[in-house]
Amino acid sequence: MSSSDLLPVVHFPGRRQALAAAAALLLAGCGFELRAPPKVRFSSITLAGFAPRSPLAEALRHSLQAQQVRIVEPPATAEVVLLAIDDVRERSVVASTAAAQVRDLQLRLRFNFRVQTGTGRELIPRAELLLARDLSYSEVAALAKEYEEGELYREMQDNVVVQVMRRLAAINP
Repeated sequence: MSSSDLLPVVHFPGRRQALAAAAALLLAGCGFELRAPPKVRFSSITLAGFAPRSPLAEALRHSLQAQQVRIVEPPATAEVVLLAIDDVRERSVVASTAAAQVRDLQLRLRFNFRVQTGTGRELIPRAELLLARDLSYSEVAALAKEYEEGELYREMQDNVVVQVMRRLAAINP
């Protein structure tokens, strides 16, 4: 291959920056904004009724602390008390082969809760959030399916946290 076979490469350094600036101006002008979590109107909360080391309780704690809400222990000192009644992860077989090999699973995350003030006045009556996801299964890829199951549970948990935060933002203690 000779040098005459190679075509010269011409770079336009300003062109890329100009396109990026134009795209930024278009997005800024259209009113595009990332969805922000809803703002709660209280400064302290007690998370009660959760099992020790509950992943859902940890996710709620993280989301509340991101909004500068203090997590306090004695419920009487909190403005709001979130009482977890049920925090259950369920897994059931939906379909199997004639040889009793599992082919499809259904994963469910069930969260029952109620919200009250520190003095016991009910703010949100007992509510249930139930999320379900279907998961195909194969014994050949058991490890990958276990990882996928964990990811689906994390995604459902994040969805529950968003829904609970929306409900907490709607109350005025």
